[in-house]
Amino acid sequence: MTTSVTDTVRLDLGPRSYDILVGDGMLADAGPRIAAVTRGRAPIVVTDENVAPLHLPTLERTLRETGVEPTQAIVLPAGEKTKDFAHFERLMDAILERGIERSAVLLALGGGVIGDITGFAAASALRGIDFIQVPTTLLSQVDSSVGGKTGINSRHGKNLVGAFHQPKLVIADTATLDTLPRREVLAGYAEVVKYGLIRLPDFFAWLEQNGPRVVAGDSDARRYAVTASCRAKADIVGVDERESGDRALLNLGHTFGHALEAATGFGSRLLHGEAVSIGMVLAFDLSVRLGLCPAADADRARAHLAGVGLPVRPTDVPGVEWDVDGLILSMAKDKKVKDGRVTFVLVRGLGDAFTLRDVEPAAVRSLLEDAVSGN
Repeated sequence: MTTSVTDTVRLDLGPRSYDILVGDGMLADAGPRIAAVTRGRAPIVVTDENVAPLHLPTLERTLRETGVEPTQAIVLPAGEKTKDFAHFERLMDAILERGIERSAVLLALGGGVIGDITGFAAASALRGIDFIQVPTTLLSQVDSSVGGKTGINSRHGKNLVGAFHQPKLVIADTATLDTLPRREVLAGYAEVVKYGLIRLPDFFAWLEQNGPRVVAGDSDARRYAVTASCRAKADIVGVDERESGDRALLNLGHTFGHALEAATGFGSRLLHGEAVSIGMVLAFDLSVRLGLCPAADADRARAHLAGVGLPVRPTDVPGVEWDVDGLILSMAKDKKVKDGRVTFVLVRGLGDAFTLRDVEPAAVRSLLEDAVSGN
């Protein structure tokens, strides 16, 4: 049994409320909490080829210690390319082949790709079954595992097919982050910074001082950062579950970022968090150009992201010939487009984000042309 400190964040959605548990070493004794959700039945674990050898044995051990005999896990290929129709069909077939009933529970053990595709499968199987999130990357712990957004990518864009389907429980064991390459940790850290930039300037100031500790693996700093991020997201989702208001602020940097990801093929050349980092800087720069935000605040955001080692401009991504027309076309397919106008998340300053639809296309084009040329 672990003796580490566990933080509990409650996402309050009435009958769909659930706990987000954050701690160092939690996976090793998570069995009783999982069994409470599955009513003592074995969950169907979905994971990937990278995560399975690292964390699946620990999960299966704690289930057995709780009296739950694990079934064979469904192991998918690792990487963003798994979030497509072909792998979704493969996953659904594997689930339905087990002859499941509506009492079945899926358990997503992995990063954002596994969490998203498993959540969408849970929303779809038998028109909706329960699922549990056990995120193992920093990005998934602070963002994708919380809030009920599930889905897959299509050739038309990222996350355009999916459903809102809340998990029954989230278990974020920060010790699993120790197995990640530094680049993956940094990609997740971009989403941590996002919470400070949209509405928590004091948290951003804390990150300016302690961000290097979070990235380097300090357990206390990581637990604080993950808990603060989850609490920030839970506060927003609790009042705007389906993104009709403030939840849209969580997309800071994502409209630009998703277009950058599409241009690089949603592969390893540019990770999601890296694209969000560049996208957030672009959002700050656009805000400055529109006279909405002090340049000094944009400089602070850029300096912090670059200082920890994240890319902050498209030219930081090696070997890519950026096509401004292609980026603009991708942005026009964004989920936040309404009446043909892209909804941008912009800022009045650090911790003061807002949405704006009436942005002149010429301003966006000029920004992107300068950014891809290194100006």
